[in-house]
Amino acid sequence: MVKTVARIASLAVAGACIAASAHAQETKITLGMSGWTGFAPLTLADKAGIFKKNGLEVDLRMIPQKDRHLALASGAIQCAATTVETHVAWNANGVPIVQIFQMDKSYGADGIAVRNDIKNFADLKGKSIGVSAPGTAPYFGLAWMLSKNGMGMKDVKLVSLEPQPAAQAFVAGQNDAAMTYEPYLSTVRANPAAGKILATTLDYPMVMDTVGCAPTWLKANAKAAQALTNSYFEALEMIKADPAKANEIMGAAVKQTGEQFAKSSSNLRWSDKAANQKFFANDLVPFMKDAQVILLESGVIRKAPDDLNATFDTSFIK
Repeated sequence: MVKTVARIASLAVAGACIAASAHAQETKITLGMSGWTGFAPLTLADKAGIFKKNGLEVDLRMIPQKDRHLALASGAIQCAATTVETHVAWNANGVPIVQIFQMDKSYGADGIAVRNDIKNFADLKGKSIGVSAPGTAPYFGLAWMLSKNGMGMKDVKLVSLEPQPAAQAFVAGQNDAAMTYEPYLSTVRANPAAGKILATTLDYPMVMDTVGCAPTWLKANAKAAQALTNSYFEALEMIKADPAKANEIMGAAVKQTGEQFAKSSSNLRWSDKAANQKFFANDLVPFMKDAQVILLESGVIRKAPDDLNATFDTSFIK
């Protein structure tokens, strides 16, 4: 009897150790992001249990792009999804972050809406434009488009509005233009009487998003970073295998039906492993060099990062 009790106790201890070990393998990551359509595969990886299957406990925290670097600097988040030029700006401004995989590239999902009487960029001179703060993708996108048309941010009147309020205000008759992105750009598309889309990233391809992590965290948690990268690629596989279910899950997070979400996401491309490898090998550094010029011109940064090669790590996409 004593031996039996001892054996049961021994098995219980062993079971507890196994459970504790399994729990310990679940690494916690807090990742800052927004409701941008391109980030939706992360939501899918969370809701579909992909993160958990890969040993991660991920807290996807909605933080405005203008504040995401503050959360990273304070240690409130370890990783962030944001545009490539934003990674450049954060590194230049003393908040180091290392890009580990590309999520998406916009093909018309970001754009500038204008009143119907505005025919071209020259007509925007002196006009009011709803756009989010310096250091955000819409601000950079507007600066990029104006620069390509011989203009600058000083040539227009900036009204500080986040992407969703900017679109809503424009449709309500406020401001002459709005710089926004999906799913909010669809609000403008659905209200042609309010205005039209003057240009998008189909005309000016400069919006591409990557996930990056704090370098100190990355060095200490390489396995977790690999699991995060793998989870993203697995989410893309799920989208391909069961698009209806995937779109329903991703759409719910931004209060869209599966059909509405599918329409929004048709204006961008998610990057699988092969696309990631090509992007990091050929496109990333040249784009960052071009972006630096606009960031300097628009006053977002005062100096370029010391070493652009230190702002990314390709080991996780091999």
